[in-house]
Amino acid sequence: MLQINQLVSGYNKIPVLNLAEMFVGAKSFTGVLGRNGMGKTTLLRAIMGELPAWQGQISLNGIDISRYQAYQRASAGIGYVPQGRQIFPLLTVEENLRMGCVKHFSRSQPIIEHMLEIFPRLKRLLAQPGGALSGGEQQLLALARCLCGEPQLVLLDEPTEGIQPNICEEIIETLQKLRHEMDISIILVEQDIEFLYSLADRIHVIEKGQITQVIDPLTTSSAAIAEQYLGFHA
Repeated sequence: MLQINQLVSGYNKIPVLNLAEMFVGAKSFTGVLGRNGMGKTTLLRAIMGELPAWQGQISLNGIDISRYQAYQRASAGIGYVPQGRQIFPLLTVEENLRMGCVKHFSRSQPIIEHMLEIFPRLKRLLAQPGGALSGGEQQLLALARCLCGEPQLVLLDEPTEGIQPNICEEIIETLQKLRHEMDISIILVEQDIEFLYSLADRIHVIEKGQITQVIDPLTTSSAAIAEQYLGFHA
């Protein structure tokens, strides 16, 4: 689905990302792991088009989207749930979801009803302002809002940050359910190694803006990976 070749990107003419290649298959869950400052968020922002590709190529379903603006990539089928969620705090939960349906406005009601089936916790919160929700509820709302756009590829940046454990379990269950119910792929940036191991088909380790290793969670222990690449015991 997604192919990246020789991608260079960064901030204010300072290169942060220098990625030789990366592939994401259809209906796959791809993890990205690394310490802070290694380029994980930069990678997602470059894929989404929030940062320019100074060099290299990003292809989605065989189409070169390297010069697409962010809104064009969203129309092409990429959804993004950034770190910190970035919901609309003054809009209600329902209004946030309707904002996610802007590409499919005529079908917004059935899409929202489907999202509420997937995220039942949001049903009782529809009239609440987004800013009044807990951090975990905001994360569920951000994910549901993204899915309202019916993306093929979802970029998730640190979804467990500041989230209580029961909501983390709910996110895992929801994403596993989506794997079977919706035709989507996910790139998941996360430092919670057990969360990654619960979902990812493979995990890319990023160091200083480069993919240095691709890990198969079925053959490598999470404890060894956490100690080697995050500097702590899982």
